[in-house]
Amino acid sequence: MVVRGAEDVDASQEITDSAESIWTSVVEALPRIGIAVVVTVVGYVVARLLRYVLAKVFARSQTPSFTRVMSKLSGYIAMALFVLAGVTIAFPSVQPVDLLAGLGFFSIAVGFAFQDILENTLSGVLLLFRQPFASGDQIEVDGQRGTVQAITIRETRLKTFDGELVVIPNRDVYKNVIQVNTHYDDRRVSFTVGIAYENDAREACAVIVSALDRVTGVSGRPGPEALVRELGVSTVDIVAAFWCGPRQHDVLILRDEAIKKVKEALEAAEIEMPADIIALQATPSLKAALQNEADVTPGGSIRS
Repeated sequence: MVVRGAEDVDASQEITDSAESIWTSVVEALPRIGIAVVVTVVGYVVARLLRYVLAKVFARSQTPSFTRVMSKLSGYIAMALFVLAGVTIAFPSVQPVDLLAGLGFFSIAVGFAFQDILENTLSGVLLLFRQPFASGDQIEVDGQRGTVQAITIRETRLKTFDGELVVIPNRDVYKNVIQVNTHYDDRRVSFTVGIAYENDAREACAVIVSALDRVTGVSGRPGPEALVRELGVSTVDIVAAFWCGPRQHDVLILRDEAIKKVKEALEAAEIEMPADIIALQATPSLKAALQNEADVTPGGSIRS
């Protein structure tokens, strides 16, 4: 009985010592935890301030998308560094090198788990640095055409010419061919005109160029052109081409007006624009039907 009581006393003493040790450790750690909290709060304020300052600086020379994304990424990186410093202060036994090593393994795991997200993020950053296009540009990529609304960390937003929103992952934009229709001040527009073989092709080309010169909005440098493309079955095909502004709607309106002007000019010059000539070869059944010489079935054969 006495031995058992001594064992109970020793166990109680051990528990008490452990509790006191834990309490002492907590009390000793409270100042460090408080400092870590303060460092984290300061880091949050600094990160927000850094985002604000960088947004102002980038806005002077960069696109809105670049400004928005890069200022956010800079703020996130600054906040991560302050959190890392706070953890080191609160737990001195944890070395920054150990944290970085742990973050390295963690990053690899996250990379496999969120491969698509990380790939889109990296592609977005590369697009913002390369800047093949900017917000407001009209582009065609991956079969989609429209006006760029924004480039975010994950996707590129397009407003189609029909007024619909299209969201394309940045990796698809980065990997595919990008056609930027508004990169240059002018773009070339063309359409085909067919004239009769009896008309003078040189005269027709001159009439077409003169008509295009009178269309408001057609660029004078380089000027419009009219070139014979090929000799068709029933017409001499002439390509009428001119340069104008790159915006999609302006191109449609100007092309419409140019076609009307060319048609009017050719008609005024009495240059014929014939329809396709179709040659029909009369079969015996057709001849018989026209001359009422036999009874023809709906399929085109002659009833005996």
